[in-house]
Amino acid sequence: MSSETIGSFTFVLHAHLPYVLAHGRWPHGMDWLTEAAAETYIPLLDALNELIEAGHSPRITLGLTPVLCEQLADEDFKAEFGDYLTQKIAAAEEDYKTFDQWNREHLSRLALWWRDHYRHIKERFENRYDREIIGAFRRLQDEGYLEIITCAATHGYLPLLGLDDNVRAQVRVGTQSYRHHFGRQPRGIWLPECAYRPAYAWSPPVETPALPKRAQRLGVEQILAENDLEYFLIDSALLKGGKTVGVYIERFEALRRLWRQFESQYQERPEDKQKTPRQAYLVGNPMEGKKPVAAFVRDPHTGVQVWSGEHGYPGDGWYLDFHKKHFPGGHRYWRVTSSKSDLAEKQEYEPDRAAERIPENAKHFVGLVKKILKEYYDQTGKKGILCAPFDAELFGHWWFEGPQWLSQVLTSMAQDPELELTTCGRFLDKAQPTEMISLPEGSWGQGGYHYIWLNEWTEWTWRHIYDDEARLAALLGEFASKPDQKLTDILTQAARELLLLEASDWQFLISTWSARDYAELRLVEHHQSFERLAAMAEKYGRGEWIDPGEWNFLGECRQRDKLFPFLKLEWFTASHPATSG
Repeated sequence: MSSETIGSFTFVLHAHLPYVLAHGRWPHGMDWLTEAAAETYIPLLDALNELIEAGHSPRITLGLTPVLCEQLADEDFKAEFGDYLTQKIAAAEEDYKTFDQWNREHLSRLALWWRDHYRHIKERFENRYDREIIGAFRRLQDEGYLEIITCAATHGYLPLLGLDDNVRAQVRVGTQSYRHHFGRQPRGIWLPECAYRPAYAWSPPVETPALPKRAQRLGVEQILAENDLEYFLIDSALLKGGKTVGVYIERFEALRRLWRQFESQYQERPEDKQKTPRQAYLVGNPMEGKKPVAAFVRDPHTGVQVWSGEHGYPGDGWYLDFHKKHFPGGHRYWRVTSSKSDLAEKQEYEPDRAAERIPENAKHFVGLVKKILKEYYDQTGKKGILCAPFDAELFGHWWFEGPQWLSQVLTSMAQDPELELTTCGRFLDKAQPTEMISLPEGSWGQGGYHYIWLNEWTEWTWRHIYDDEARLAALLGEFASKPDQKLTDILTQAARELLLLEASDWQFLISTWSARDYAELRLVEHHQSFERLAAMAEKYGRGEWIDPGEWNFLGECRQRDKLFPFLKLEWFTASHPATSG
C-alpha cells in the first residue's frame, strides 16, 4: 500500500446454486443453473478479463461453492448450457417476428439485441472459455488477478447441524473440492449464510431422540482451523451489535411476514463502538497447533446501495426489470420504471439509456467507499479495509447491468491513488491481525439469527437431518472399518444424499415461498434416498441378501447425485481429523 492511500477495498462475491443436475428443469431446476451461467458467470468473466486487458488487476475475492463447481464442471451441464443458449437465440428471433407483425419497432430492435447478446454469450462460452467456466476462473487466480475462496460442501447451515462431525464433513469436503478444482489449498471460506456458532454446550433446537439433549460443541472457527483455513466473513452486527438489517428481507414478502413473528423476541445487542468493520480480527478459541482464524466484516453502509431494489442502484428506473418477461421465450423487454410500478406500468427498456446511468452509480459508490475509509483514517491514523460481500448472482441475474457497474467501479478504484484494490488474503498478509475476539451466534439474516432457516415451516426438515446424521454416524461406527468396496459404495452414496439434504437452500426456499414445493420435494427425496441406502448398508454389512432392485437403486442414485467423486467416509468421523495433505 503506497503512502498516498487511505485504505483498501475488496468485493467479496459469493457464487452459489444448489445441486439441480438431473433434478428438474423449468420452472425450478436446471434453468436456475443455465440462467446464472448466462447472466452472471460468463458476464463476470468478461468484465474481469476486460479489466485485465485494460491494464488493471480487479483483485476481487470470489467465492465459488463446491456444489456449484461440481455442476459447472459437469459435462451434462455443458451440453445443457449450449442447448439453452441456442434456445434463447431462437426465442429472440421468434420474438422479432412477432413484434414485427405487431408493428412494434422498438421491441423488434430489442429482440435482435437479445439475439446478439446470447450469440455473444455462446461464443464466449464455447471459444474464449473453451466450455470451462471453472477453468477460466482458475486461470485468473493462477495469474494473480483474483482470490477464490471455498464454502461448505453443499452450503449446509453449519450452526444448526446436529453433530460436529457433520460440520467437519461439510468443511472438509469444501476444502478438498477446492483442491480438486483449483489445485491448491483455499485460504478463506464463505460460511453459508455467513452463519457462525461459537463453542458451547448446545441443545438441538428441534426435539429429537436422535441427538443428545445437550452436548459440548466446537466453535465453527475451530473446525475451520482444523482444515487450515485462514479467514471467514461475518455480518457487522455479529462484531459490533446494534441493529441487524437482513440482506434478503426486502426482496421477499414472505420473509417480512415471517420476521414479524420473531421481531417481538428479538433483543438488539448494545453496539460496541470499539470494534470496527475496517479491520480483521482473530476469532474465538484457537485449536492446539493451529493458527487462529481471522474474520472479515461486511460493511453495513455500502451494502444497501447495491442490495436494495427500492433504495439502491438496481432500482434505477432505466435499468432492466427483473420480473416482467415475454413468453414463451422468457426475454425481458421492460425497464424498472419505478420501484413502485406494477407489471402493467413497466415501460420499454432502452439499453443505451440504461448504460448512461452506470457511470453515475459507479462514481457514487466509489465516493462512498472513499468517504468511509477516509473517516476511519482521519480518526485512527490506520489504513483499514472496506469489505463488500454480495451474492454474485445479484450482478447480471437480478441486476442485469451489475457486471458493467462492477467493471466501472473497479476501473475507477484501480486508477485512484488513494485506494488500494486488494483481496482478503492479501490484506491479511499485510495487516497481520493480533486482536482476539469472541463472537456471538448468528447469521446475516434479519435480526442476525437463524429464523429464516429455522421456523414453524422448516422444523420438520431439521428432524429429518438430525435423524439421518445420527444414523450415518452409527453406520460408520459399525461398518466403516470393514474392507468391502460394495459396502463402501453404499455408505458413500448415503453420505452424498445426507450432504444434499443438509443444503441451507431448501429451508430458504421454503421460508421465502419462492420455490417451496420444489424445496420440500428435494428434501424428502434426499431423506428417503438416504433411508433406503442406510437400510441397504445395514443388511449388506450384516451379511443379509440384497434384492437386485436395491442395487439398481444404488446405481440410479450414483448417476443422479454424482457430485464429489473424491468423497471419503473418513471425513465424517472425528477419528480422522483434517490435515493439509
